[in-house]
Amino acid sequence: MHASGKRAFAPGHASSFRLISQSYTPLTEVSRSPVQIEASVAGTKLAPPRAVRRLLPREALLARLVATRRQRFVLLRGPAGSGKTTTLVTWRQALLSFDFDVAWLSLTVDDNNPARFFDCLLASLAEVDPAMVCEVAMLSGEDWEASKVEHRMIMLVNGIARRSRELVLMLDDAQHLTDPLITLALQHLIDYAPAHFHLIIASRSALQLSLWRLESQGQCSEFDLRDLRFSLAESEQFLRDQLGEIDPRDAQVLYELTGGWIAGLQLFAVDLKGRRDGRYACIQVRDARSFADYFEREVLTRLAPGDLELLVCLSICDRFCPSLCANLMGQPHAFVRMSTRLVHLEAENLFLEQVRGRDRETWYRLHPMLREALQVRVATLSETERRALHAKAWRWFDRNGFVDEAVHHAVLADEPQAAAEMVQGCAQALVAQGELGQVAGLLRQLPDDVIEARFDLRLLAAHLQLAARNLDVAAQSIQAMQAEVAHGGLDDHQRFALSLLRGLVALQRDDTDALALILPELQRPPADTDDFKLSGCSSIMSWMYMYTGEYETAREVLEAGTRREGAPRVDLVARCLAGMSHALEGRMVIAEGIYREVLKDAEKYGAAYIGAACMATGLLGDALFELNDFDAARAMLEERIEFMERVSIPDIVLSAFITLAAAHRLAGRPLEAYAYIERLEEYAIKYRLDRLLAHALLEAVRWNLMQGEPDQADAALKRAEALGARYAGATRGTALEIRVVTQRAQIDMSLHRKAFDDARSRLVSLVAISEEGGRWRRAASLRVQLASAELARGSDRSARDNLLQAIHLGHRLGLQRTLVDAAPGLTEMLETIVEKEALEPVLAFYVQRLKACVDVTGAGVSVAPTADSGGGIKALSERETEVLELLAMAMPNKRIARVLGVTPETVKWHLKNIYIKLGVTGRDEAAARLRDFSGGVPPVQPH
Repeated sequence: MHASGKRAFAPGHASSFRLISQSYTPLTEVSRSPVQIEASVAGTKLAPPRAVRRLLPREALLARLVATRRQRFVLLRGPAGSGKTTTLVTWRQALLSFDFDVAWLSLTVDDNNPARFFDCLLASLAEVDPAMVCEVAMLSGEDWEASKVEHRMIMLVNGIARRSRELVLMLDDAQHLTDPLITLALQHLIDYAPAHFHLIIASRSALQLSLWRLESQGQCSEFDLRDLRFSLAESEQFLRDQLGEIDPRDAQVLYELTGGWIAGLQLFAVDLKGRRDGRYACIQVRDARSFADYFEREVLTRLAPGDLELLVCLSICDRFCPSLCANLMGQPHAFVRMSTRLVHLEAENLFLEQVRGRDRETWYRLHPMLREALQVRVATLSETERRALHAKAWRWFDRNGFVDEAVHHAVLADEPQAAAEMVQGCAQALVAQGELGQVAGLLRQLPDDVIEARFDLRLLAAHLQLAARNLDVAAQSIQAMQAEVAHGGLDDHQRFALSLLRGLVALQRDDTDALALILPELQRPPADTDDFKLSGCSSIMSWMYMYTGEYETAREVLEAGTRREGAPRVDLVARCLAGMSHALEGRMVIAEGIYREVLKDAEKYGAAYIGAACMATGLLGDALFELNDFDAARAMLEERIEFMERVSIPDIVLSAFITLAAAHRLAGRPLEAYAYIERLEEYAIKYRLDRLLAHALLEAVRWNLMQGEPDQADAALKRAEALGARYAGATRGTALEIRVVTQRAQIDMSLHRKAFDDARSRLVSLVAISEEGGRWRRAASLRVQLASAELARGSDRSARDNLLQAIHLGHRLGLQRTLVDAAPGLTEMLETIVEKEALEPVLAFYVQRLKACVDVTGAGVSVAPTADSGGGIKALSERETEVLELLAMAMPNKRIARVLGVTPETVKWHLKNIYIKLGVTGRDEAAARLRDFSGGVPPVQPH
C-alpha cells in the first residue's frame, strides 16, 4: 500500500512478547475508531488536488452537472487526461455552495483490495462526520467474503441514514477498482443508501454495476468524453490562459488536432511554452499512446537534465514532497532548492498537482499520464539503479513515519528483511490502537518466506486470523508454532505469548477445559512481562474462573490486572467482566449498576471505545430485561446487535440474542422472537459453539410449545438430547453448562407432557448442581419449576418449600423475570401456596411486585393502526412487496432470504423500511396491513 498515515512511535524491533502484549483479545477489546482509520490513510487521498491557476469556467457543463445533484448515482467516464478530476473539483465547489456535504477519495491501484478500499472509504466519509462510520469502522480488520460485504455496507448505510444532510461521495480514478468484492460493496451502497446520499464516480472505464432500477427512476446520469472535452471557444480560452496569447487560427488547429481532449491541449501548451519559435508539430494527440509519444519526443527531451532526472525519480512514488525529492536526488539538505523546483514545475503546468496532506509538508502527485510516460524510462534503468531508488524512498518514508509506503518500497528495493523489521517495529503500537486492517495490509506486502522465517510475524499473522474469527486457521498456526516449544526453539516470552494466544482461541471457542490446560502457564508469566499483557491474561483467566464457580477469585484477578495497567479501555472491560461475574451469581441489581456506569464512561470516551460500550450494552440488556424493562432492553440491543454479533465474545452474543427473543415474545411478536432464536442457532453452528447451540435449542423447544407446535418442539428436543449426550459426564465449566441447558429442554418437555415425576427427578439434580456452583439465578428459576411439578404431583408441602426458597432467592438477588418466566402458572401458585403463609412485609411486597410483573407482561403488545387506502402499501418497492408477501405467509427471515436469494441481514434491512413506510412496529402488524389492503385474501404460497 502506498498511502498511510504517520505512526506515533520510533522505528525499532519488537520481540514476540511485545507484539502479543498489545494484541487483540475479545475481552480487552480492539476497537478501531474513524480517527484511527483516517490516520492509516494518507490525507492526500482524502482531498482533491489544488490547481495552481484558477480553473477555466465551464458554465454549460457545470449547469448540467448541478442539475443532477439530487440523483443517486452519476458517472464521469472518459480516457486519461479528459479532465475528469478537474471537473470533479469544480463540481465539488458548486455542491458545497448548495450546502451539501462532500467526501472525496482519490484511488490508486493499491486500493484494489477490499480491506484497503473499505478503510479508504470510511476515512473519506469520516472527514465529513466520524460518527457516521464509527460502528462499521470496528470491522475494518476482518477478512472479506460476499456475505460480510453486504453486512458491512448495510451497517454503513445505517450510519449514513442517521444523518439528514445531503451527502455526496466522490470517487476519483475508480478504474482501479476491479476486485469483485469491491464492485459488490459499491452495488450494495447504491442499492441501499438513503435518498440523501449521492455517489459520484470518475473512471476511465465503465464499472460492472447494475443501474437499471436507478435508470428507470431517473436517478442516475453518465457524462462521457463528448461532454468533458472542450468546445472550440473553451479550447481557445484555455490556451490563452496557459500561454498569455495565441492566434485564433493556431487555437483552431490545436483544437482539431486534439479533438478538444484536455490533456492534448495542455501538452501542446507546455510544448509551446518551451519553444522560442512558437511552432508546434501538426500531429494528432487524442489518446494516451499519442500523448506519451509526443511528450517523450517533444517535451522530455528539452527539459533541463536535472528536472528530467527528478521527474523520473519521482515517478516511482504515488506522492512526494520537497524533502522526499531531496533524498531521492541524493541531496538531503536541498529542501529549499527542491521546493523552488517543484513550485516552478507546477507553475509551468508540467502535469504536477498539489494535494493536501495532514502534516506541514506540501505534497504533490504526477498526472497519471505523465507518470505512465516517465515509468517507461524507469523501466530502462538497471535493476541496481531501480532498487537504489526504492531504497532511498523506503528509508525516507520510514524516518518520517509513513510505514505503509516504507514497507512497499523496501520490498521493491529487494530488502524484505528491512520491511519485516519495520512491520515488527510498528506492530505493537498499531495493534494496541486497533489498527488491525493496517497491520494485515503490511503483512500482505511481505513475502511468505519472510513471514515463515520469523516467529514474531507468524504470531502476528495468527493473531490477525483470530481477530478475523478464522479460528481454525489461527489454531492450525498456533499448533505449528507449538511444535517449536517441544524442540526448545522459543524463549520464555515467546512461549508465554503463544500460551496467551491459545487462551484467546479457547475463549472464542467457549472452551474452559482447553483454557484450564494452559492455566498453569498463564499463571507464571516471565518476570518482566509488561502490564498490558498481564491485564489481558487476567481477563482470560477471570472468564474461566466465572464458569468454574470461583466468582470471588475472578474478581480478584480482574482487580489485580486493572491495578497494573490503569488504562481506560482495560479498566472498562474489567468492570464489565466483574459485572458479568455478579450476573452469573444472579445479583442483577449490582450487575446493572456496573454496566450502566461502564456504558456511561465508554460513551464519554467516544468512538474509540465503542467496543467496550457494546460489551456493556449486551450485558445491560440482560439486566434490564430481568428487571422487566424489556422494551428498553430490546431498543438498546437492536441498535448494536449487528456489531456485537461480529466482534463480541460468545457470552455477549448469547445474552443479546436470548434477551431480544424474549423481549419480542413479551411484546407479542413471536415471529421476530423466533428469528433471533434462529440467528443464535446459525451463529452457534458457524463457530461450533455448543453452549450457544444448546441455548438456541432450548429456546426453540419453548417457542414451539408456546406456539402449539409439539412436533417441532420434539424435533428440537431430540437435537438437544443428542448434544447433551456428548457432555453427559461433564462436571464443570462450559461443558457442564451444556449438560444443564440440554436437560432443561428435557424438563420443559416433561412438564408439557405432564410427566411430572421425570421433570421432578431432573429438576432436583439441576438445583443441586446450580446451588453448588453458585448459580443462584438459575437455581431460583429451577425451584419455581420444581414447585410447579410438585404441585401437579400433589406434593403441596414440597411445592410450598421450593416456591418459598425461590422467592427468598429472588428477593435477595433482585430478580423478576427469572421467576415470572419460569412457570406459566406463577400467579396461581403464589395465590395457592404463598398467600396462605404469613410472609414478612418485605417479602409480601416482593410477591406483589412479581404478580404485577406478570400482569404487565402483555403491555408491550402493539395495536395495528386501522387500514388506510393502501398508500403505505403502494409506497413499497417491488422487492419490499415481495418480502412483505412472504412475511405474511409466516416465514421467518431465514426462509425469506432463501426464497429471494439474499442474506438474512438484507431481509432485515427491507423489513425495517417496510415497517417505517407502513407505520407499524412488527411482522404481525405488517402482515395484517397487507391482508387489509388485499381484502383479506392470503398470499399464494410459493412452489
